[in-house]
Parts: sequence; C-alpha cells; structure tokens
Amino acid sequence: MNSLRIGITGATGHVGLNLVRELCKLNRSVKVLIHKSTLSYKNSRITEVKGSLLDEESLIEFCKGLDVVIHLAAIISIGQESKKKVHQTNVLGTMNLVRAAKKGKVKRFIHFSTIHALVQEPIDIQMNESKELATNSKLNYERTKALSEQWVMKQNSPSFNVISLNPTSIIGPEDHQPSLMGEFLIMAYRGKIPAIVPGGYNWVDVRDVVVATINCIEMGKPGNRYILGGSWVSIKEFSDLFFLVSDKNKKLPVIPIWLARIGIPFMGLYSILIGSKPIYTRESLLIIQSGNRKISSDKAKADIGFKSRPLNITLHDTYTWMKQHKFI
Repeated sequence: MNSLRIGITGATGHVGLNLVRELCKLNRSVKVLIHKSTLSYKNSRITEVKGSLLDEESLIEFCKGLDVVIHLAAIISIGQESKKKVHQTNVLGTMNLVRAAKKGKVKRFIHFSTIHALVQEPIDIQMNESKELATNSKLNYERTKALSEQWVMKQNSPSFNVISLNPTSIIGPEDHQPSLMGEFLIMAYRGKIPAIVPGGYNWVDVRDVVVATINCIEMGKPGNRYILGGSWVSIKEFSDLFFLVSDKNKKLPVIPIWLARIGIPFMGLYSILIGSKPIYTRESLLIIQSGNRKISSDKAKADIGFKSRPLNITLHDTYTWMKQHKFI
C-alpha cells in the first residue's frame, strides 16, 4: 500500500483529521481536497487542493494521479441546513466526484455513507448490511445519503472498485471543528444542556473507524457495504459515563420526549444566543427514538478486521483530549 496514491475529501472533519494523521504515521502520501476550512496541513507528505464538490474543475485536478479516493465530505444535517444545500453536496457533489475519479483513472472509490442511509426499523431486530436504503426517508440527511450511496454503488466495475462504509454515531479525539456529538459533550460539560431525552445511539470510536478505512483500501471487497458500529447506549447512560470519566460529578435529568418537542423553538433560540449548534431539533429527536439497537458489524470484522473498543475508553480519551485542547 505504500506506493498507492490516496486522495481524501472532507479531510478537515472529524474522521478526516484522524485518517490523514494515521496515514502520515504510516508514511503514506496523501492528497486532500480543502474547501472553506481554516485548518491547514503542514506536512511534506500532504498535497492540498483547494476546491469544492460542486466545482468540477477542482475535482478533476484533485483526482489526477490518484489510485484511491476516500470520500468523506458531506453535510451532516439535523434540520439546520437548507434541503437544497444538503442535496447539492451529498448527492450532486458525490456524483461530480465519482465522474472526476473515473476521468482520472482512479482504481478504488471508498464512499463514506452512514448507518442512517439504511432503514433501521424494526429497532429491536438485528440489523446488518442487507437492510434496504432509506431513499424515501422524511429526514433530508438520511434520504440524501441513501440516494448518493445507491447511485455510487451502481458505478462499481472491475476497473472502478466501489465500497461503502456505513459508520454509526462517531465520537472520539481530534474533533477540532467540533462535530455534533463533540458539541453535545462540550455543551453538557459547560452546563448548557439543561436536560436529556429518552432514546440513544450506537456509538463508535473515530479511531476504530479510521483503522477499518485504511484496511478497506486493500482488504475491502468491491461492491460491498460495511457497517462500522460499536454498542447502543442510551443518552442517559452516555452522559452519565462521560461525567464519570470527567472531573465533574453530575447527572442530567431526563425529560419526556413530548416536552422536548414543545421546547424545540426555545432551544433553537437559546443556541443562537450562546453561539452554538442546535442539539435538539425535530430531526434529532426522531433519530434518537428510531435508531436500531442491535446493529451488527460482523461483516466488517470478518472482511476488513474491524474492531470496536469499549465506550468508556472512548469517552475517557475524548474528555482528556478536549481538556488538553481547552474545549472544556
């Protein structure tokens, strides 16, 4: 793999930063597509290309000379972004990148999708890669990621290998932006989240996702989807565990979901006043309630050596990193 030329979109996001960092440790040469981020890599092994998923010329330049493209860039929306913008980036932008990759004779395209691109009901029956895509979801993010994955996987061929990675809710260190879940932890620590709601997520460590992604470069089977998940934990258990590994002895109260829905407009206004991302929206509350509780990653474990570390270790390392970098 040392000789492979690897390109990464979304390289300044949570997964992207961790992925680029690990590839550099492995002495890989990497090309990254940079859009609006103020973050800049200062490493001789990294080539930066300024561009956008909606700028086809920059994508052609980005894909020149690459063997592998890992497509991370997307808008993760829980209702705060316009539907048009999310569709343009997640669907049309992905199509633009694939076309540019084909023109550049890229051999392998690793598409980062999400567990939310798949239908998760019924939530108490084991879910694996055979689940259908959520192309008719009422949630814009889920629908656009499902549509983009559907289209991308149809492009798989002997000369253009396509693989989809579908992680669950990602948390962990090196979350510089920060992500939605990173923002949740920061706000909870600072006392800016008054209460939590019933429901939960399947959580996975960003570092475990990165290792699986690197393995996928050579071990992933073309035309396949791989779910990368950890364990389902309620929001209550998650926040309690975070405070347990932190320097604060605190427990957040749980409010009924109906009360949270009533408070959505006030939470939105509160987020504007304190200059943060809204955590509770109609979309996020629906996702919390409808996530599958028995997600299987057996296929990823067998094919690409995926391993998921315990949640308490992830939260401890995340807290330590946030403290060191003065996020909390």
